[in-house]
Amino acid sequence: MKKEYYEVLGVSRTATKDEIKKAYRKLALQFHPDKNPDNKDAEDHFKEVNEAYEVLSNDDKRRRYDQFGHAGVGSSAASGGGQYGGGASDLNDIFSAFNDMFSGGKTRGGGSPFGFEEAFGGGGGRRGRASTGIPGTDLKIRLKLTLEEIAKGVEKTLKIKKQVTCPECNGSGSKSGATETCQTCQGTGEVRQASKTMFGQFVNIAACPTCGGEGRIIKDRCTSCYGEGIKLGEVTVKVTVPSGVEDGNYLTLRGQGNAGPRGGTAGDLLVVIEEIPHELFSRHGDDVVYSLAVSFPDLVLGTKVEVPTLDGAVKLTIPPSTQPETMLRIAGHGIGHLRGSSRGDQYVKVNVYVPKDLSHQDKELLKDLKKSSGISPTAHNDKDSKGFFEKARDIFS
Repeated sequence: MKKEYYEVLGVSRTATKDEIKKAYRKLALQFHPDKNPDNKDAEDHFKEVNEAYEVLSNDDKRRRYDQFGHAGVGSSAASGGGQYGGGASDLNDIFSAFNDMFSGGKTRGGGSPFGFEEAFGGGGGRRGRASTGIPGTDLKIRLKLTLEEIAKGVEKTLKIKKQVTCPECNGSGSKSGATETCQTCQGTGEVRQASKTMFGQFVNIAACPTCGGEGRIIKDRCTSCYGEGIKLGEVTVKVTVPSGVEDGNYLTLRGQGNAGPRGGTAGDLLVVIEEIPHELFSRHGDDVVYSLAVSFPDLVLGTKVEVPTLDGAVKLTIPPSTQPETMLRIAGHGIGHLRGSSRGDQYVKVNVYVPKDLSHQDKELLKDLKKSSGISPTAHNDKDSKGFFEKARDIFS
């Protein structure tokens, strides 16, 4: 299965545009073909990174991707902008900075050569005070659907076990709600360690080990959730599935995942579609195919039969002299298009029915039928066995 774009860039589903761009620039520099000559894996990673950035950096494409997954943005999301996708200007910025840093040339702001975090878009200055709580994790579930449900779309009510906000402390993790500023990081939620090398100053940034990156320390911990602010619970969620989804597609329900510890934002709920194989129909895109066995007399003489569809039984006319393997079309009885109001079609594949057990009388009838002129392919071929010159003479005579 194709990797999720957020996973490719290594960012969360709530990542800002700046965070997405920063992750992209770092990975693009790491896997660029110029830095990895004759490395097919690096080139493939580079293309994946560009494709992910092309979608997630565009508000409209990102919205459609969040709702419908890869099906919402097509199979070639990163189709523009040069050989490797739409991030050429970002790549130029990256390599310009990279070359400056290692060339021993100009410096930024008149100081010493810039450090590691500046070269990768980290920027100077502190990130500021940490946000409240820790973001909750995403939750993934599988939803089995019949072909009938997929054809028209369906609304499902799901019962989900997940981490919910602790009702005793309202998610704060404290009985009284009291907290204090972490003295280790002074409320920033992060600690930094700088080191100097021949290439300049490198800064390592990590979450504060004392407060876990929150910037605050819980006082008077809640005994119900042990200060976490979350507990295991069960919720009911309604999900509307559009028509035309396929096996492996997923829907994203924002904020319906696991609750975040101590007031952190909730993660997302990813509903992965699992299509249940149908006993009568095979699916081909938005069309469905049904195999119908018809007796030899009905194929020759023509008939009307009742065939099942995703909408119920309908009457179908079998024209006289219909050949085996013929595909007859029933318009508008297929799968609803994912991004449209129309539906695909149903095709009925006609096959000849050959009985296994025949009575003596039936066998005698078939023997008599076999003697009839024109009933066998040999007799039919004999009638059309004129040579080329004979046919030409008939035409021009």
